[in-house]
Amino acid sequence: MTQNQDHGSLLAAFDREMRELARPDGPGVHVERTGDVVRQSGAAHDWNGVVWSSPDLDAARADAAIAAQVAHCVGRGYEEFEWKLYGHDRPADLGARLQAAGFEAEEPETLLVAPVAELPTEVVLPDGVRLRTVREEADVELMARAHEQAFGSDWTRLRHQVLARLKEDPDHFVGVLAMAGEEPVSSARMELYPGTGFAGLWGGGTVEAWRGRGVYRALIAFRARIAAERGFRYLQVDATELSRPILQRLGFTALTTTTPYVYRPAS
Repeated sequence: MTQNQDHGSLLAAFDREMRELARPDGPGVHVERTGDVVRQSGAAHDWNGVVWSSPDLDAARADAAIAAQVAHCVGRGYEEFEWKLYGHDRPADLGARLQAAGFEAEEPETLLVAPVAELPTEVVLPDGVRLRTVREEADVELMARAHEQAFGSDWTRLRHQVLARLKEDPDHFVGVLAMAGEEPVSSARMELYPGTGFAGLWGGGTVEAWRGRGVYRALIAFRARIAAERGFRYLQVDATELSRPILQRLGFTALTTTTPYVYRPAS
């Protein structure tokens, strides 16, 4: 099989298993196919949005599909609703159509995938740092502190989601903290998607003073080892430009881009 065929088959598997046949990503949410899209809906603090649109979606049907999702968002009373657009989605001007309907484009990321069997699983940490798994509410607060310091963004919504996963679905969630003494310097999550070959890596932000010392790579290796032990074939990441080069050096392949288009009804 050529490299292009590898790329195409991996992307097709991701589209099928992780998008068209998406599973709910937490307790209390549900996924449904409606018309040309697959969407997830839950409570206000859950991630709500479109995860897949038909490759046959054309210009004639796109605006109607978008309008239906806006109506769904407004009807549910959501403060925001996301259409997760991938670089190969159709029609080619779908992003422009979403913006015309009131969606706002956020920073694009790169979809990266790697075979678990080809990733390093040896955890190498800088002196003074140790890893520990997230098991209780106090650990989630440490995750929140590390995330907010690393990314400068509010973790309120993620706090709700992680607490729910720990309480109601801990078998398909892995949280990990990098600790320097009693201070969290990085945190990361892994979502295990049963019935698929994929596990997803999320987070991994490291506070500025500890960047460039191998903490991020150690968090990747730690989660790769767990994914291998549990029989998952691939790890998937939506990578920022900061993490993309590190992941590619570790063996991840860029498949496409992904851009969040977010709809926030006027208050």
